[in-house]
This record gives sequence, structure tokens and C-alpha cells, in this order.
Amino acid sequence: MTVTSQAVIWDTNWAARAVCRTGCPDELFAKGAAQQSAKVICQRCPVVAECLADALDNRTEYGVWGGMTERERRALLRRRPEVRSWASLFKAARADEMAQQA
Repeated sequence: MTVTSQAVIWDTNWAARAVCRTGCPDELFAKGAAQQSAKVICQRCPVVAECLADALDNRTEYGVWGGMTERERRALLRRRPEVRSWASLFKAARADEMAQQA
């Protein structure tokens, strides 16, 4: 985990803090309209960006990860083929945001 000024910039052990870790995993692998319900779980998760970055970097094909369905992730990957590391991109964006707030 990277820590700056007592604020977490990027949690490399994100799965241990994920809201979904205690729920039923099947809920996150729903199909169709049920995926929208699964995405609600991600809305209150403190590590949603880390989860999404992991799914994008690893080209995870199934399930809701980081608040996005597999279809949404595929579309994002197509729109941004130049991104080599989503984790690096999101981490830099978070650091910039925190610097602006300071």
C-alpha cells in the first residue's frame, strides 16, 4: 500500500477491504438486468478503483468488477487501447486529485 500524508493513495491489498468480500459471490456474476443490482454493491466500496483497475489490467471476462459489467469493461478497453496499466492511470489520477485538495 502506498501512503502519503496519512492518506491511502493506492491499496495493493484491495480485496481484503472490498465490500463484496463477505457477500455471496454469485451476486457479482449475474446476467442481464441483475447486473445492475450487482453494481449497486460497488457504489459503497472504498476500493472500487483498485478492483476495476485489476479487472481491466487482467482482462477479466466475467462478472461485475469495480462497478462495471463485462460489456462495459470491453467497451472501455476498446475506447482506450493506448492504456498499458489501468492501475497506474487510476493511481496517478487519485494522487493528482489529492494534491489539488491539499
